[in-house]
Amino acid sequence: MLYIIGLGLNERGISKEGLEAVSKCKKIYLENYTVDFPYTEYQLEEIIGKKVKIANREKVEDLSLVDEAQKLNVALLVYGAPLSATTHITLINECRASGIKYKIIYAASVFDAIAETGLQLYKFGKTASMPKWQKSFEPESFMEIVKENKKIDAHSLILVDIGLEFKDALKQLKIAAKNQEIKIEKLVVCQALGTRNQKILFRSLEEVETFSGVQKPYCIILPGKLHFLEKETLEIFSGKR
Repeated sequence: MLYIIGLGLNERGISKEGLEAVSKCKKIYLENYTVDFPYTEYQLEEIIGKKVKIANREKVEDLSLVDEAQKLNVALLVYGAPLSATTHITLINECRASGIKYKIIYAASVFDAIAETGLQLYKFGKTASMPKWQKSFEPESFMEIVKENKKIDAHSLILVDIGLEFKDALKQLKIAAKNQEIKIEKLVVCQALGTRNQKILFRSLEEVETFSGVQKPYCIILPGKLHFLEKETLEIFSGKR
C-alpha cells in the first residue's frame, strides 16, 4: 500500500492519522525538491520515531514507489498538503491502473496559512511559480499570471523556486514587472508560515528591498482589489500600527 502523507507546515504538523500510517510502513520517503524545509529531517525523525529516506524528483517521477508498494507498505511524506504537486497525482493514477491500494492523508499548507494575512481566499486568482533564473533562461510566465489575475481584481500568490534567495526573488520580480508593464505598489511577504519563525509583512517594494534575513520558505503576494476588512487587516502588518 502507498501512503501519501501531508506534513503540514512545521515538524509537528503531521496528523495523528499520519503518524499511525507511518508506523505501519516498512519504507518512509521524504520528498525534498518542492520546498526549502523550515526544519531538518532529523527533527522530523524524532517526531515520527522512524528513519526517512530522501526522495528527489527523479525518485518520485520514475514511479518506483508504486512498484515497492506492491509488496509492502510505503509512505511518501510531503511538506504541506500531499497533493500540491502534479507528480503526486501521477502516483495515484499509477496505483489505480496497477490495482495497488493507496491512501491520501491531508494536512495544512501555505494555501490555508495565507488567510492569516486577512486576504480572502476566494479572491485569489491563479497561483504563480517563480523559477530561479539562469543566465540564458529568464522566464516571466509568473508575472504574466499576475497580469491575468489583475484583470479580474484577484490577488496573486507567487511561490518561489527552492533555493531562490529573497533578494534575488525581488530582483526578478522588479524586472519581470517592468517588462510586463505592471506597477507594484505594495506587496505581502510571508515567511515560514505556521512555524515559530513566522512573519507577515505588508510593505512597499522599496521598503522590502532594504530587508535582510528573510527566512525560507517564503512566498510573495501581490494584492488585487481590497475589501475594507482586507485593508484593515493588512495594515496590522504594515509596521504602522
